Amino acid sequence: MKQKNLPLLEQVAITSVAAEGKAMAHVNGVVLFVPFAVPGDVVDVQVSKRRRRFMEGYVTRLVSPSPQRVAPFCEHYGVCGGCKWQPLPYPEQLRCKQRQVEEQLARIGNIRDVKVNSIAGAEKTTFYRNKLEFTFSSKRWVAKDELDAGAPISDPQALGFHIPLKFDKVLDVKKCYLQADPSNAIRLSVKQFALNHGLEFFDLRAQAGLLRNLVIRTASTGEVMVIVVFYRSDEEQIAMLMQHLQRSFPEVTSLLYVVNGKRNDTIGDQEVVCFSGRDHIFEEMEGLRFKIGAKSFYQTNSEQARKLYRIARDFAQLSGSEVVYDLYAGAGTIASFVSKSAKKVVGVEYVKEAIDDARANARLNGIGNTVFYAGDMKDVLNAGFVEQNGHPDVVILDPPRAGLHPDVAQAILKAQPQRIVYVSCNPATQMRDIALLSPRYATTAVQPVDMFPHTHHVENVVAMRAKN
Repeated sequence: MKQKNLPLLEQVAITSVAAEGKAMAHVNGVVLFVPFAVPGDVVDVQVSKRRRRFMEGYVTRLVSPSPQRVAPFCEHYGVCGGCKWQPLPYPEQLRCKQRQVEEQLARIGNIRDVKVNSIAGAEKTTFYRNKLEFTFSSKRWVAKDELDAGAPISDPQALGFHIPLKFDKVLDVKKCYLQADPSNAIRLSVKQFALNHGLEFFDLRAQAGLLRNLVIRTASTGEVMVIVVFYRSDEEQIAMLMQHLQRSFPEVTSLLYVVNGKRNDTIGDQEVVCFSGRDHIFEEMEGLRFKIGAKSFYQTNSEQARKLYRIARDFAQLSGSEVVYDLYAGAGTIASFVSKSAKKVVGVEYVKEAIDDARANARLNGIGNTVFYAGDMKDVLNAGFVEQNGHPDVVILDPPRAGLHPDVAQAILKAQPQRIVYVSCNPATQMRDIALLSPRYATTAVQPVDMFPHTHHVENVVAMRAKN
């Protein structure tokens, strides 16, 4: 239905891809942003937001499809909010991500004399994730055509993904193309068992129910971890569901559960109970083994992570005599990956559990030249820390999407490493930080990596060297 005071724009020609994966058009000199459209599409658009310099809207009718448009492969396309670029051919997705990095390098980083290397695309564009988290809901998302039909909703329970901008609505997922088997089979089996045995699905608004979340992790080693998160403790019903999983999926090597009665879904501060198998799985990369627990961080695309870490190691140009600081070290994957090529690697990470994993992984792989510290980066990186651990020849950093705290950037400048390798999942904040470092460091190489096909997200690695 047409919104009051906001126009319905007819036969709008989509011209390009913009930020956040939205498509872009120009209407009477004003920029229009539209999701789920492809350059070359001609569409009718209902404007949902209007400002002086731009508008936002949604497609109400595809008048004529773009010649490059392809059919989405997932039945949930356009509803769950993921994989928004399915109609865009994969080579075109890569071109858009490459262009995004190039534009942000010039516009935000103010660097125009460095050529961006061709993006490292993925061989697998579906079933590439090693971790997915699903949400139980007693009130699933009901599509408009179901509402219009007027029939009673006979199956209100859902196990799937949150609808964008609707915290209390969950899409019931039939098949997800992000994670390989047995992921879909486990999710469907858990839901059906819960329905058959009257196990309560979580009510997100009322904060009531039994079943809250389901986490599935799959490793390149073939090992599988399943974590069921319950809202309250009910020994009989918990045991019933966990025994069902144990019997039905013998390939699950780590079967765990958590009782989380908080108002948020995070389990970092909750006890994890091992129901059967081990409390961890193993991932492998270049002969290294990494122990992955319920709370461990590991790159969610294992195959592309190998490319990412190889690029970071190549950009570091290690000869074996360097002291390397690995900042935002996580579980120490990068530190372990470069350790053979360095004299010493010093890892720093805010999350203590991640540092525990990093130390365990170093022991597991017989690595003796790494040391790890837990603490806030801006507090840890000081003159005393450098004196204790040695002056860094190379700094490798992989911060969260928000990028570097200004104090951390200043600490890096004070430490005066010869080379910096900056890995980022957000090129915009990465280029902002590079601009802060640029008075003393020159950017020498830029390499995008596609970790998440069919989305607008792109990982990027930048090499910098000290100016003489």
